[in-house]
Amino acid sequence: MGLLDNMKAKLAPAKDKVSDLAQQHGGKITGGIDKAAKVVDEKTKGKYSEKIHTGTDKARHAMDRLAHKSGPEAPEAPDATTPTPPETPPPAS
Repeated sequence: MGLLDNMKAKLAPAKDKVSDLAQQHGGKITGGIDKAAKVVDEKTKGKYSEKIHTGTDKARHAMDRLAHKSGPEAPEAPDATTPTPPETPPPAS
């Protein structure tokens, strides 16, 4: 077993614990993210609103991944901005 395998084996329980905490306290965590973003946006007088919004989106996404809400095994919802291809009618015979 290599060094990386040993580290993964030792960190697995910690990862499970973090995942459990993220599931239990997800609402509080996202509330804190939103509250912090609002305070920073007010302090900077909206100058960095777009960057703050991007950062909060990334933080929420990371929290969701930790809580296993959206992982590789869960199918992602289609993007609303991606156009769907039109249906082609059956060939006429």
